Amino acid sequence: MRQSLNAKWIAVVAVIIIVLFWLVGWFWSMSPDTFDVRKRLAENSTVDNPTGIAGYTITTTMIDVSETLLDKPGGYLSNDVTPPGIFLDNMPAWEFGALEMVRDLALSMRKDFSRSQSQSIENPYLTKAHPKFNMDHKSWALPSSESSYSDGIELLKQYRDELANTRNSDSQFYTRADNLREWLKQVEKRLGSYSQRLSASVGSARINTDLAGDANARRSTPTASQRVVQTSWWKLDDNFYEARGATWALLHFLKAVEIEFYDVLEDKNALVSLQQIIRELEATQQTVYSPMILNGSGFGMLANHSLVMANYISRANAALIELSELLNQG
Repeated sequence: MRQSLNAKWIAVVAVIIIVLFWLVGWFWSMSPDTFDVRKRLAENSTVDNPTGIAGYTITTTMIDVSETLLDKPGGYLSNDVTPPGIFLDNMPAWEFGALEMVRDLALSMRKDFSRSQSQSIENPYLTKAHPKFNMDHKSWALPSSESSYSDGIELLKQYRDELANTRNSDSQFYTRADNLREWLKQVEKRLGSYSQRLSASVGSARINTDLAGDANARRSTPTASQRVVQTSWWKLDDNFYEARGATWALLHFLKAVEIEFYDVLEDKNALVSLQQIIRELEATQQTVYSPMILNGSGFGMLANHSLVMANYISRANAALIELSELLNQG
């Protein structure tokens, strides 16, 4: 009788623990809301007229996005080795997507935005910050991912402080069209990859166009002229949330670009193009009401969330390509 009673208590405790883990996991898996870049800048700025300092807005936004990765509910989950974090995959995928956008911008900040020409010296703060964000996103041992990213954030803050220091001319940020275009070219490739991966949720035959346009081009190993591409069922939600995290971060970066490069964009008559890209990316952050990412066929009875996301990203990417061309014109 006592053994039966003990077994019942153990079962009840186990059920309570499972329910608690599920509730905590559900709460931790909620994607952070978008924020108003201009309002956040006004709240956190320690200088007068921060938008008048070249580079201050986009650096602050990069800091805010990076801190969100570490400070959101549940903290940084990608390297968790204990429950319930170890059982979650949607939020770690979201984190990785946002992190990839931070890494791309950190690279452009280091090699383009902070340098006047190809022969100029790299900024010491950005030179150190860039590799900090490239730390393995699943590292939990010393040094952990969080500590490395926190170091990168502190270096960005030091760079931002020097931008605001009128007596220091060593740290610069150049709002030139060619610098912006270099970063946008990286973003184009990133969005193109997400679009293809999301579209592969529905199996389709694709013709190999790797060498199109160059009769003398070669590849390392032979490949089939046509192949069927389809994402594994187990990877559908990961691809979706990775793309959602990437577009969340990019949305804020482009809003900062709208403020930072306003004069350049207006001069190129490209401001409306950027605003349209922002609108497409805002659509990627709409609430997902379904409890799971559905994978209905293209014209089937059920929705296909991956194809919807791919549609918004493809439209944003097409507009990005047009924006790059506008910036390239005299």
